[in-house]
Order: sequence, then structure tokens, then C-alpha cells
Amino acid sequence: MMANIIDGKKLSSEIKQFVKKEVAELKDKGIEVGLAVVIVGNNAASRVYVNSKKKNCAELGIESREYALAEETTEQELLALVEKLNIDSKINGILVQLPLPKHIDEKKIIAAISPLKDVDAFHANSVGKIMIGDYDFLPCTPAGCMDLIHSTGVDVCGKHCVVVGRSNIVGKPMAMLLLHESGTVTICHSKTTNLAEICRQADILVAAVGKANIITADMVKPGAIVIDVGMNRLENGKLCGDVDFENVSKVAGHITPVPGGVGPMTIATLMKNTMIAAKLQNNLMTLK
Repeated sequence: MMANIIDGKKLSSEIKQFVKKEVAELKDKGIEVGLAVVIVGNNAASRVYVNSKKKNCAELGIESREYALAEETTEQELLALVEKLNIDSKINGILVQLPLPKHIDEKKIIAAISPLKDVDAFHANSVGKIMIGDYDFLPCTPAGCMDLIHSTGVDVCGKHCVVVGRSNIVGKPMAMLLLHESGTVTICHSKTTNLAEICRQADILVAAVGKANIITADMVKPGAIVIDVGMNRLENGKLCGDVDFENVSKVAGHITPVPGGVGPMTIATLMKNTMIAAKLQNNLMTLK
């Protein structure tokens, strides 16, 4: 029995169509939706992501402004740019592409972004709101993962959900979102001693560690939902996730492929967050 493949491309396309319609309606009201994307240095992976974000903005009618800064840009110069974007009324969302060069403190930069324009939901203010379940923006990847889980028709309530990975960007907020839907959540990480045993108990398994094929078929409960957040490149240049897709798909009930699973959802959610930011800033939605 093969698992059902959860199609992130199809689902992300539906979200983007919704966003496109909303953006067009805002335009009719005289409101242009704008996203500023800041990239520092020449990280090849970052450049791919930034290009993809620009392309998606163009498709949906969102004005995207790119700020490509040299590797040697100082922390002070970057902070000054963020400050300028915070007060620019044409910019609704600010995205600073991570990772930043070593000499720049990422925490400082994230803290400098106005919470109203924090479409990545990395600011401590946004994180706190997610913690208490009263948020304006959700972090793009965990929100995309939740949409993928919902698309299976399986109710999270009462399910044992295992999140492998504890990053601030994916692991921790992912656990919170599952908890908000009454899942029983276990978070595993590099120091977890009985990883395979815990994973085997999961009705919903989210792998977000960035290690190729770390989740093998013997670690998956038959019929489980498996969400693979990993994006790794093998020596032969082939993309793969954190899950051994070929073998796990013979055990799981539902599984996301890499590529074509979580990736497209992350960008679709970013577009949705930018549209929501424009509405909030123009008092067209009530702040929670």
C-alpha cells in the first residue's frame, strides 16, 4: 500500500489564487501591496529563494522591492535600511533573508523589524503572540505544514504529534500550532536518546532537522501523516528531504514529497502574510 502524496504545489496554488483575488480587491481600493526583500552577500541558496519570492509577488500583483547588499555591509547600515522600510508606507512586509554574514547579529536585525511588517513572524512580539494563540502572522513554513496536514482530512485533536527539530523558525512554532489544535506534542532533537522509538508513536510526524534521510521506514507508524520540511542536496546534486521518501511512503498513510511538498507552501504563506499586513496597516482587518 502506497501512501497518499500530499501535493504542496496544488494546495499552494489555491492559496495564491485567493491572495491574488484579495490583492486585486485592495488595488481597487487604491491600496498597492508591497514587500521589501533584503539580501546581504551572495549566498547561492538565498539568491534562489529571493528570486522565487520576487516571481511569486509578480504573479500575484504584489509590488516587490529587492535590496541586494554587499557581503561587507555593516550591521549599522542594515539597521538603518530596516528603519527606513519600517516607516515607508508603500512597504507592508519586510523580509530579511537569513542567514546573514557572520559579522551581523541576526537577533538585532529581527528585533528592529516593525512587528506590523514582520511577515516572517520571527520577531519576539510575533513569537509571543503565537505562544498564546493570538497572532496576526504565522511563520511561513509551520503554517504551510498545518495546511498540508488539514488537507488530508485528519483531525489533529487528540493525535500524538512528533516534531523532530527545535529551531525557532520551524520546530518550536510547529509544536505550538499543533498544540493549539489539541494535538499531544513531543519535540525531539539532536540530544534525544530514543528518537526511533518516539517517532514510531507519532500519528503525525514532522521532520525538520536538515539531515538527509534521517527518518527511515522503521521509525514510522503505519498509516501516519509524514511532513518532510528538510531540503538537502545529496552528493549527486539531487534534492532530498529529511525522510527516506521511497521506503517511508510504503508505510505512511500520507506523505509530502521533496521537492513539491512544504516548499511551495512556505512561499504561498509569505504572500498571504504580506496581503494580511496590508489589510492590517490600512485598518481593513481588526488587530487581534
